[in-house]
Amino acid sequence: MTNYGLVVPTYQPILDAGRTAPELVDVAVSAEELGLDSVWVGDTLARAPLDAFAVLGAFAARTSRVTLGTSALLPALRDPVLSANQLLSLDLLSGGRLTVAVGAGFAGRSEPEFAFVGVPWERRRARLDDIVGLWRAAWSGASSFHGSVLHYDSLPSFPAPSRPGGPPVWLAAYTPGALERVGRLYDGWLPYPPDPADYVSGLARIRELSSRPVTPALFATVLVEDDFSRGRALLEEYCLRNYGMPADFVQGIQMQVTGSAAEVASRLREYEGAEHVLLRIASTDPKVFDEQLPRLAEVADLLRS
Repeated sequence: MTNYGLVVPTYQPILDAGRTAPELVDVAVSAEELGLDSVWVGDTLARAPLDAFAVLGAFAARTSRVTLGTSALLPALRDPVLSANQLLSLDLLSGGRLTVAVGAGFAGRSEPEFAFVGVPWERRRARLDDIVGLWRAAWSGASSFHGSVLHYDSLPSFPAPSRPGGPPVWLAAYTPGALERVGRLYDGWLPYPPDPADYVSGLARIRELSSRPVTPALFATVLVEDDFSRGRALLEEYCLRNYGMPADFVQGIQMQVTGSAAEVASRLREYEGAEHVLLRIASTDPKVFDEQLPRLAEVADLLRS
């Protein structure tokens, strides 16, 4: 059975448009009430976001059923031992509902974020794998950790997590090297390829290489709009406001779709094998976002039927 979740926007554009932080918590509650299976938040220092851990803590207090997740966390921006403790705390506060999707940053956009916290951009993928390894070591009661980049002769003693080994950690990446690392080191895969064939072939490669169970997920930017011209115009506006780039360019990098609920559902079905689909509404306008949320739930219902 495939699960469907909402990516809740927590970056500066939607705050500048008038959405308040408490209202974003209300959005997560509404998503749960509408029958969605999960709520997710992003992570960046580039656009003055609300802190992902703080927001998920608020979500944990106001929801009872949905999975809570990051899409995707940039672990290099935080102290690894402290983030291990923060994630464990979220895991326990939510009753084991946490899933942590992580990334190593996007070349051409993320270098300033690494510079903000004084972390080298070089070897970022090895650093990411080490941080995840350290988290798992800490959550499993290990007293030390030595990876290829990170070395700790001693680790604090933490409480036991809700699940043995701690919350699942997914890799948000799509490169040949990432496919190998997913199957070897991670619990799930969260890409956003524009071509469904790339998703299918990537998943086949992961399963070929995998030495552990892997949850295949998908990150999709959607706008449910019966008027195709209006949908295209809103997507264009979103890409320019969010990325400073036209939609045609962005859609060559990431999965985006607009159309009626049935058309959006049909497009998502092409990503065969996805077991958890994260849906991001392509708007930073609170009014448009609120109109879209029930339509997103409509798409999820169509996909489940």
